[in-house]
Amino acid sequence: MKRRQILAAAGVGLAATALAGCNKEADCSKEVAAGSAAKPQEGGGGETFHWKMVTSWPKNFPGVGVGAENFAKLVNEMSKGRLTVKVYAAGELVPALEVFDAVSRGTAEMGHGAPYYWKGKVPAAQFFCALPFGPNAQEMNAWLHKGGGLQLWEEVYKPFGVLPMACGATGVQTAGWFNKEINSVDDFKGLKMRTPGLGGEVLTKMGGTVVNMPAGEIFTALQTGAIDATEWIGPYNDQALGLHKAAKYYYTPGWQEPNVTFELDVNIKAWEMLPADLQAIVRAAARDINGDMLDDYNARNMEAMEQLKKEGVEVRRLPDDVLAKLKGISAEVVDATAAADPAATKVWAQQKAYLERLYKYAEENEKDIYNIRG
Repeated sequence: MKRRQILAAAGVGLAATALAGCNKEADCSKEVAAGSAAKPQEGGGGETFHWKMVTSWPKNFPGVGVGAENFAKLVNEMSKGRLTVKVYAAGELVPALEVFDAVSRGTAEMGHGAPYYWKGKVPAAQFFCALPFGPNAQEMNAWLHKGGGLQLWEEVYKPFGVLPMACGATGVQTAGWFNKEINSVDDFKGLKMRTPGLGGEVLTKMGGTVVNMPAGEIFTALQTGAIDATEWIGPYNDQALGLHKAAKYYYTPGWQEPNVTFELDVNIKAWEMLPADLQAIVRAAARDINGDMLDDYNARNMEAMEQLKKEGVEVRRLPDDVLAKLKGISAEVVDATAAADPAATKVWAQQKAYLERLYKYAEENEKDIYNIRG
């Protein structure tokens, strides 16, 4: 909370600087991109902007949905109402998996979702989201913000008129909920599972069938047998969806998604209409939510897992030979996906080199302390 108070104070200071430069001759009534109106702030000087944010999440859904709402509140607070953001849940304005298109078209100025949802349009987007057996949240954030990843992300999205920012992370996920036991690699053959991104490509290589669907449809599909298994995020969100009431086995670890980075998408034309101080507020709020959401998941996943076990949920670890096979196929899938798209080829070459350095440090230091501590 202290951090947010500091950010809010900084936002007020930035706003005051901008207001000082808006005189009587300044044009403070022009229209912003994507159809949102701008008008003079009461008392004179400074435009106000009213933006829409579409999301891939159910209304006020724990973690991701609440994170989007918190972002909007923080921007409003820091800007003192000069930039307001109205949040729309999945399906209220556009379907959950069409957030990127809506922002690209200008239907909404902002969106919040997971980059791998639009892999059909932007194959390279998956590399900014989650890699099987790949980086955890801290490593992904290091690459994005200190290793050149964000610049590559902006380059990839620019042709679509979208500016991306990291705005939330899950940390290490679970492998998911299954209505059949996984004792060998053969148990994946014929398995119908809801799992997106590159993890889904791996499942296909294992002989399974991928079914992609938004959060609101998962429980019914699992309960009715339309799918045999699903992974969503982790105990916190899984408990909220009631998945423990629709499946028997809960497997770990989350090989397919050691982390998912969520994105804030901004329509570039709308972005360019914002004065510099409001742009700075948006970036600061996104960074705050990026860290805050990870804190939330780390705390709530622990609590939810404890509760699920008390309710009799059977938590199992995938066998070592299964994990070894998944790891080998994952490496093949990531390389093949990168090779199939020029933008992805460029991103993966740079990302892979940086991650190898991060992994080396983790091997020499962090891994050992985890093992000893455990």
